[in-house]
Amino acid sequence: MTKNIKYALILLSICAVCAFALALTNSITEPVIIKMDAEKRLNALKAVSGGYTIGEQKEISGHAYVTYAIELSDNSKTAGYIVGLKSAGYGGEMTLVASYTTQGEMLFAQLLTHTETPGLGKKAEEAGYMDKFKGTGAAKPVPTNKTMLGDSEAQAVSGSSVTFTAVAKAINGGSEYVKSLGGAK
Repeated sequence: MTKNIKYALILLSICAVCAFALALTNSITEPVIIKMDAEKRLNALKAVSGGYTIGEQKEISGHAYVTYAIELSDNSKTAGYIVGLKSAGYGGEMTLVASYTTQGEMLFAQLLTHTETPGLGKKAEEAGYMDKFKGTGAAKPVPTNKTMLGDSEAQAVSGSSVTFTAVAKAINGGSEYVKSLGGAK
């Protein structure tokens, strides 16, 4: 019995040391991770802004895909919006930022976070992946399934249908949100 208590105390001590080490590591790395995420987000906003002035962020609740909106301006005139988007891909939640004209036409988009399958779903990270959505959302519908794409574009998303559909639905949701703001006539 005494032997068991001795082993239990040793294990408890080891666990306490490990928990302390983990907490210390977390307290050191957390501010760095937060800073890196903020820089990544700011760079993404600049990348999709199209050279327009980025306004203040407005949080959006109750929308299936849109989490926030930021007005883009050109000489004090609203030129469009940057919209924070979320969707569910094959590997779980993914977040994107996309810019739109006031009529809901998608200008630029960038994937921020995801947990998609390496080699297939991660294609959405590649340069040019979001180009298939450029210019859609206003007069031209957002392609929400592979049959709406040309042969070469459909081949590019082959094997990652769930990821493609998640991105497409988010971009379409962002376009519909921007249209609801009154820009589409």
